[in-house]
This record gives sequence, structure tokens and C-alpha cells, in this order.
Amino acid sequence: MKYRSAEWFGKKDKMGFIYRSWMKNQGFPEDLFDGRPVIGICNTWSELTPCNAHLRDIAEYVKRGVYEAGGFPLEFPIMSLGETLLKPTAMLFRNLASMDAEESIRGNPLDGVVLLTGCDKTTPSTMMGAASVDLPTLVVPGGPMLNGKHQGKDIGSGTVVWKFTDDLKTGKMTYDEFSHAESCMSRSPGHCMTMGTASTMACMVESLGMTLPGAAAIPAVDSRKKVLAQLSGRRIVEMVKEDLKISKILTREAFENAIKVNAAVGGSSNFIIHLTAIAGRIGVDLNLDDFDKIGSQIPLLLNLMPSGKFLMEDFYYAGGLPVIMKELAAVLHMNTMTVNGKTHGENIHSKVTCYNSDVIASYENPIIKEAGIVVVKGNLALNGAVIKPSAATPSLMKHKGRAVVFENIEDYHERVDDPNLDIDETCVMVLKSVGPVGYPGMPEVGNMPLPKKILDKGITDMVRISDGRMSGTAYGTVVLHISPESAIGGNLALVENGDIIELDVEARLIHLHVSDEELAVRRTRWKKPDAIADRGYVNLYVNHVQQADKGADLNFLVGKSGSKVARDSH
Repeated sequence: MKYRSAEWFGKKDKMGFIYRSWMKNQGFPEDLFDGRPVIGICNTWSELTPCNAHLRDIAEYVKRGVYEAGGFPLEFPIMSLGETLLKPTAMLFRNLASMDAEESIRGNPLDGVVLLTGCDKTTPSTMMGAASVDLPTLVVPGGPMLNGKHQGKDIGSGTVVWKFTDDLKTGKMTYDEFSHAESCMSRSPGHCMTMGTASTMACMVESLGMTLPGAAAIPAVDSRKKVLAQLSGRRIVEMVKEDLKISKILTREAFENAIKVNAAVGGSSNFIIHLTAIAGRIGVDLNLDDFDKIGSQIPLLLNLMPSGKFLMEDFYYAGGLPVIMKELAAVLHMNTMTVNGKTHGENIHSKVTCYNSDVIASYENPIIKEAGIVVVKGNLALNGAVIKPSAATPSLMKHKGRAVVFENIEDYHERVDDPNLDIDETCVMVLKSVGPVGYPGMPEVGNMPLPKKILDKGITDMVRISDGRMSGTAYGTVVLHISPESAIGGNLALVENGDIIELDVEARLIHLHVSDEELAVRRTRWKKPDAIADRGYVNLYVNHVQQADKGADLNFLVGKSGSKVARDSH
């Protein structure tokens, strides 16, 4: 079998000399260029991405497996997106990193690719890029941190931050206690150990069939993570020989499986945007309504923060994602192909056992009967918005209240704790200008911390709506991803203080009680915000980004170009 890399290393002319000679300056022996599969290890390692800071070590285990299987591993970096440090938001650069991955894979002599991922956006960005090239591809998730430990209790990354911040604001916690909790929460390499977006993405790729079975929940520092990496290195070589491309795995049925699994694990609402973008790259028709139709009636089976009380380490010890998929077997497409060459049904069969029913519930006796992310529509969100019921307050799922409007995130920070702010717990907090174009990048600020005057009353949740996102580690009755967004003239831009907003999750409704005639008058007064940037990537982004219901990908990246290099001047 002649591999793609032979177009570089197999040439017996001047260019073949150049390709091989310059590679040999790294000490690679002659026989590595003998026509064996070349495997790219796409590494999102960075010390600026703490969740992925261990991936240099993981790459070495992948290489070990590639060599064992007779392949030639070559590691390469792409832009790494760390949710914790990168401003204004890592989501702004997800599409840029996907372009980096796509062009790096296509432009180099690679026959197959292993994606090393971890923090939130590193998984979808690399998947999007790889899908656009369509080579044999396998994912090795970096894994979650060990459980946080604080004052004798488990604490979850992200989730506890929101609680501790409220406690600090109301005086329930001193700053010394607050500071001490930092090292208690993050005490090993790895990503958030709650069911935040990083854990959600790991579950997403396993449910899609893009990892070896059981990969999603293995803690970053568990020795079995290294074993998984080594086995993945072996397997990618076989995938190349079998020509098992990513498009053979990412079928419509695989996406439907991922939607159902996400509901069962209480996954992040960010899942919708990322899965939609990946589907757009591979050419699978997936729209916002599919997430409601396919996933909203799936039961919650995983008792994990923020929807429950346990953490990812506990999930792994209980049996991991294969247990969830076994419980869902009757409603999943169990005949879909996975990267190990077997179907989900073959992988799970009778080999999977739940070791802790407190962590993973049965399908017949779930934690919540219907837990999937719900899509709501109305005159306030003509193209839809989303809410995560498993993280919301049941009594607020049907609510009508007076709008308290913040025009942008700066306005929110300036006024939210003003004692004179006209707000009570029955109000609806509204945040504008935090969508894909408006911020730009659609930051995770939708779960606005409540005003101090509300927290002082012992109130912990209110209805909040915005065109932004929220962290998968967050909780609350929060309506997100309103589309069209306010910055491009969506009706959210026209909401004023005192307007009545109605939320009815069961009826799938988000409605602004203002007449069409009044909205038309307000629209004549609305002014489009000034451009956020006039050069560079940000300018490119705001001029080409699609709305949240389309996955917030750049419009010119939708679809795939395949692995053929545009022009070979060599």
C-alpha cells in the first residue's frame, strides 16, 4: 500500500533528497523513510494551558505505540487554547486553532493523526481541523485533574468557584480561606474534574467513536492514561493500513449518539456549539432543533457536579462512559463504527460493569427523568436559545419577570452590586453584547453572578438570559446562545428595563411581552455597534463568524477540502 507520505519521502529526486535530508538532522535513521505510515501527533501542549501542560509526556507514550506498530511518529504543535488565562475568551480563537490544525495536517507528509486534547476548545478545534482534511484520526483526551479536597470535602473545579465567590461577597468566607482553596481545588495536572466543557468534550469524542473505549474519564495522572496513549499509538497505524478515515466514523448516527450521551452525563451547553461546528466540517446535517428532539427526553444518569455531587475521578472508578453507553444501549445506534475497528455494541457487550450506582444510575431509575439541553424559541430568540434543565432551579423553569438590562459586560460589572440597582429575585437579568460578534468570541459570562443585595437575602438563583455562553462547570436557570445576537440587531438588542420576559421551558418558549409595533419603533432608534477591530484575525472573525445556532464557525470553513494539497510546486 502506498501512503500519502510517499509523495514526500518516497521521491527519488532532488525534492526527495531535501525532504529526507532535512528530517535526518534530527537523528532519524534511513529505515524510517522506507514507506511506513507517518503519524502526526497534534499536540496542544502549553504551559499557558494548564489543563494540557502534561501532554508532552503523553506524546512520548503515543510515539512508543506508533513505533511498536511499525509507524513513524512526528509530533507537531498547534495554537493551544487555555480557558483559564486566554483573553478575551478562548472561544474567539477556536476557529483559528482549527485552521492551524487543518493546514498543518494537510500540508505535511502525514498518513494518520493522533489529536492530544484537554482544555475546552482544544478538543473541538482539533476535531474540526482534522474533519476538514479527513485522514485516519484518533483522539487521546488529556484527562481530568484529581478530585479537589478542601476542609475534608471534595470540591469541583469551576463549580465551587462560583459558590466560593458568592460566599466571599457575602462574608461567609474570608479571603484567606478563599485563597487557600485555590491549591486545594487544582492539585494535579489535567482539566476540570467536574462535568465542565473539557470533560463534556472528552465524553463527546468517546461517544462519537473517536477514542479507544473508556478514554474519557481516566484521570490525567493515572498510569492507565499512559497505557491508553501507547495503545492509541499502536491503533492509529492500523487505522492507516485499514484506511479508516474520520468520515467513516463521524456519521449522522454517531452525532445522534453523542447528543444522547451528553444528556445522560449532564454535559455542558457548550457541547451544542462545538458538535454543530464539527458536523458542519464533516458534512453532516445537524441543526439546533436536533439537540432538543434527540436529547431533551434522555434521563440524567451521571451524578456529577454541577448537576450532581461527584467528580470525574469517581466516574472513572465507577466504570466510566462505557457504563453510561451500556445503560443507553436501547436508544443508541450501537452499530456505529469506532476507531478500534469495532462497533459500540461490540466494545461494550457484556464486558462493562457499574461499580458504584451512587455515581452512575440505571436507565430505569435515573437521577432526573428528562435532562437533556432544551431549545427555547420566541420573539426574543427567533433562531433559538438553549437552557440546561439539570443545572437549573425547577421552580424557575416557568417564570415571568421584569427585565433588568445590562447593555454589555462592562455595564454589568459597574452596576450589579450597586445598592440602588432596581432589582429583586423575581426579575430577569438580561445581558447584551456577549455573542459571537458582540464581545467578540461569545464568552462564558451568561451565568451572571447575582447582585450582592440578592445574595444577602439568601437567594441563590434567578432567571438570566444572554447571547453569550456559560462555563460547563456553572449552574443556574440561565438561557444562553440567544440567536440572532444583539450586536447584529437581534430582538435582544431592543429589550429595555421594565419589559416583561416570559420563560416556559416545557413549552419551549422565551417571549418578550412587547408588541411588534413597539419593537419596530425601537429598531429605528437602534444603532449598530462600532467595529471591534479593523485588522487581523479579530476583524476576520467578526466579519465571517456564524451565529450560535450554526456552531459559531467561520462561514468559509464549513465543509471539507480533503487531504490533497492545493498546489504542489515540488
